[in-house]
Amino acid sequence: MHDTGTVPPSAPAPQETPAAPDRPAGGTSGRHARRFGLPVATALVMGNIIGGGIFLLPASVAPYGTVSLLAFGVLTVGAVALALVFGRLAERDPRTGGPYVYAREAFGDFAGFLAAWAYWITTWVSNAALAVAAVGYLDVLIPVNDHRWTACLAALVLQWLPALANFAGSRYVGAVQLVSTVLKFAPLLLVAVGGLFFFDPDNLGPFNAGGGSAIGAVSASAAILLFSYLGVESAAVSAGEVKDPRRTVGRATVIGTAGAALVYLLGTLSVFGTVAHDRLVDSTAPFSDAVDAMFGGSWGGWAVALAALVSMTGCLNGWTLLSAQTPYAAAKDGLFPAAFTRRRRGVPTFGVGVTVVLASLLTVYNYASGSAKVFEVLVLVTTFTATVPYLLATAAQLFDLVSGRRDRVDRVRLVRDTVVASVAGGFSLWLVAGAGYAAVYQGVLFLFAGVLVYAVMAGRGRRAQLPADGRR
Repeated sequence: MHDTGTVPPSAPAPQETPAAPDRPAGGTSGRHARRFGLPVATALVMGNIIGGGIFLLPASVAPYGTVSLLAFGVLTVGAVALALVFGRLAERDPRTGGPYVYAREAFGDFAGFLAAWAYWITTWVSNAALAVAAVGYLDVLIPVNDHRWTACLAALVLQWLPALANFAGSRYVGAVQLVSTVLKFAPLLLVAVGGLFFFDPDNLGPFNAGGGSAIGAVSASAAILLFSYLGVESAAVSAGEVKDPRRTVGRATVIGTAGAALVYLLGTLSVFGTVAHDRLVDSTAPFSDAVDAMFGGSWGGWAVALAALVSMTGCLNGWTLLSAQTPYAAAKDGLFPAAFTRRRRGVPTFGVGVTVVLASLLTVYNYASGSAKVFEVLVLVTTFTATVPYLLATAAQLFDLVSGRRDRVDRVRLVRDTVVASVAGGFSLWLVAGAGYAAVYQGVLFLFAGVLVYAVMAGRGRRAQLPADGRR
C-alpha cells in the first residue's frame, strides 16, 4: 500500500494551518479504509459521469435530429481533454481535493476556496436532482408518485442509503460503486451494442430536424448534453484514497471518460436507429422503447427502469463521497470549518452528513413548492458551478506550463499539454454558455455567498495569528 496521503515534496506545504494526515483517524488505514485500485477508480469516474441522464438523452436531443450526434463528438473531445488535464495535475500533486488543491497551489487561498466552494455546491445540488429523478424510475417498479409526500420520502431514502454506505467506510463505497457500475452497464451495453444489429436507417429522421443553421443546432443540443459529462474529475478529487495516484488517477480519468462517452454515443445512435424519429421525439422512456422494438413485448420498461434506478443509486454513492472530499481538503488548510476534517474509516463523515442534510432539505423544498421549473434551474446551476473548479484547474495547468517553474526538457510534451489545456478551457467556457442566463445568475449568487464565508474563515485565521493581547 502506497502512502499517498502525505504532501508530496513538489507541492507547497499547507499555509499556516497544520494539516492532518490524509488518512483515517487513528493513524492506520484500517480494514474499512482500503485504497482504490485502477478498476474501482475507473468505475468511480464512469459511475459519476453516467447517472440516470443517459436513459433520457436520446429523446431529449431527438428534436434536433441526428446533428446532435456531432454535439456528442465535440463534447467528448472537450471532456477527454479535461480528463487529460486532471491526470497531469494529479501526477504532480496527488492529494485529496482535486481542483481545490491545484487552484490553491497555483493562485493562493482565495482561488482554492472558490474551487472548493463551487464544487461542494455542485455535488449536493446534483445529489438532490438525481434522487428526485430516480423516483420517476422507481415509480415504474413501485407506485410512489401517486402522493407527493410518498415520492418525497422515496427520494430521501434514495439519498440516505448511499450516505450510509459512505459512513461504513471507503471499502464499502468502492464495493458499491463497482457493483452498481457493472449492473447498470449490462442493459446499457445491450442497447448500445445489440441495437446496432437492429439498426434501421429509415428511423433516423432528418439530419437537422429543427431547421436553421447546423451550428446552432449543435450548440442547442450540446447545451442539453453538457450536464451529462460532469464527473470527469472524480478520481482526482479522491486521489488520496487511490493506490499509486500519480499513475492511477490519470489512467482512470481518461479510461472512465472515454468509456462513458462511448456508451453515450453508441446508446444514442442505437436508439435513433431502432425507434422511429416521430415516436422518439415524444418518448418518455427511449431505452425502453428501443428494447421493445428490438425484442418485442413490453418488458423493456420494467428492465430499463430497474437499470436506471441502479445507475442513479451508484451515481449518488460516488457523488456523496466526492461531496465530502473537497471540503475536507479545504478544512485541513483552514479555509472550511475544522469540523469537515473529521474522518472515519477513510471517509470524511461530517462532510457526508452535512451534504446529505442539505440535499435532503432541497429535495423537500422541491416537493413542497410543487414547481419543476425551480428544480430544473438548480440543476443547470450545477453545470455553471462545476465550471468554476474546472476553469481554475485548467488555469493552474496553463500557469504551470507558461511560468516554466519546472524543467521542460520535452518540447513536444509541452506543446501537447498546452493544446490539451486550451481545449479543456474552451470546453469549460462552453459549459458556462450552455447553462443559460438564469442558471449563471443563480450560480453567481451562490458564489458571492461563498465570498462572505471566506471572509469569515480568513478573518478567524488572521486573528489566530495575532498575539494574545490582540495587537500586531
